[in-house]
Amino acid sequence: MSENKVVRFIITRQETPEQTPYQEEFEIPYRPNMNVISALMEIRRNPVNSKGKDTTPINWDMNCLEEVCGACSMVINGKPRQSCTALVDKLEQPIRLEPMRTFPVVRDLQVDRSRMFDSLKKVKAWIPIDGTHDLGPGPRMPEKKRQWAYELSKCMTCGVCLEACPNVNSKSNFIGPAPLSQVRLFNAHPTGALNKAERLEGIMGDGGLANCGNSQNCVQSCPKGIPLTTSIAALNRDTTIQSFRNFFGSDQV
Repeated sequence: MSENKVVRFIITRQETPEQTPYQEEFEIPYRPNMNVISALMEIRRNPVNSKGKDTTPINWDMNCLEEVCGACSMVINGKPRQSCTALVDKLEQPIRLEPMRTFPVVRDLQVDRSRMFDSLKKVKAWIPIDGTHDLGPGPRMPEKKRQWAYELSKCMTCGVCLEACPNVNSKSNFIGPAPLSQVRLFNAHPTGALNKAERLEGIMGDGGLANCGNSQNCVQSCPKGIPLTTSIAALNRDTTIQSFRNFFGSDQV
């Protein structure tokens, strides 16, 4: 039966960032247990569309193929997700593939996620160790805090939560849920807490926490099940306390 069965794809393509996107349809032989990545690789191997015309190979990003790197994010049948774990058998046909529109399109399904990485720089999503490397072991994180912090550390900067968020768009400078959650993660670290006020102030201005519309699309779409809305709620409390500290000029608030 599988010899004659085919899988249909309608793929949104774009030659350059400046050109108008268009759709191209493909049909490939069905194989059991195919995912979207393996289907795209089959099209790349033989780039012929459903009309039998030769075309250019499709561009997309991928790396680990096991939902760890976050590189293969795209919109599949209207929902942003990882294409490596999107199984063809569980998708309605024709399978529609589009690039995430929150980010500038480079070509076809490949996008430039610099916006998200720039936001991580803005909130200083790292632990500074300059001058501390030779001081011996640092303070230990309590086990209870470590458990929920580990869940936040699963973020793979895939961009799916930003694509799902209605407040992240070309007309907004909202940094999005992923960078916000990373602020909570690094502020929870005993060494990272030394820069807690600096990170909080980084999300208290325009494009920060106040731009969140609380749609909760992010937590529903996150492939790692990260409690993003819990982080946002906790940060609302932290930034309120920080604003009082800034006003009174005291660390005792």
